Amino acid sequence: MLDEEITSCCRQLRLSRNLAEKAQTTDGESHQEYLYHLLGDELTYRNHSRTEKLVNSAGFYNIKTFENFRFDEITLPSDLSIESLESLDFIQERKNIIMYGGTGTGKTMLSTALGVTACRKGIPVRFFRTAALVNKLSEAKKAGHLSTFLKKLNKAEVIILDEYGYVPLDRTGAQLLFEIISDCYERKSIILNTNLEFSRWVNVLYDEQMTAAMLDRLLHHCHLLLFPGTSNRMRESSINDLYRSIAENNRQKDSVQEVKYDDHH
Repeated sequence: MLDEEITSCCRQLRLSRNLAEKAQTTDGESHQEYLYHLLGDELTYRNHSRTEKLVNSAGFYNIKTFENFRFDEITLPSDLSIESLESLDFIQERKNIIMYGGTGTGKTMLSTALGVTACRKGIPVRFFRTAALVNKLSEAKKAGHLSTFLKKLNKAEVIILDEYGYVPLDRTGAQLLFEIISDCYERKSIILNTNLEFSRWVNVLYDEQMTAAMLDRLLHHCHLLLFPGTSNRMRESSINDLYRSIAENNRQKDSVQEVKYDDHH
């Protein structure tokens, strides 16, 4: 048996153990056909491993896909179709996506689905809650490792910033976030999720000029997606039944009190 020898050769040639295992089961009518099938399987294995590594290292909190997403509950701009969005044309065009709407309306789900799809097409993605990214940037700067962190971040072709506007930023954090967005301008795509209207962004950054400059860079090449619906989490939660029950009980109590008041008067 040559198993160990083949495995050793694969290791020295930096080929996967998968090739050594497939060598025993691959068929071919000629030596060339056998080798072609074996190498083709190795390429498929490597591509799959690479895309799964991209998904695992992106930082998604959950893995989501377009399946079951309610596109009829959001408003797309006139120049963007569902098909174009799912095909990730905006990444090729170096355009940004801004998703605006209330909490729980599907922004994180859709941005994650876009990110996962990009990873599985071989496109590096990084996903952050905005406050968490700013904390990482601030900590790296204090520790003297900012350039190293930025070098890793720069490998991503898409940066997803979730929950922008939920937490006010200090001046250093705001400046660091601005630098990230400026560096991405016309070079890579940013997907930003927010429940904060543009006129109130200054309340997060506390600097009117920086806010204007950030908006200018984000919106210059951008698709704005609106999420006007109610919270999916609230709608799908059984706590709604509890709220309705409490409200109904209160209405009944109010009705009883009104009847008693009328009887006494």
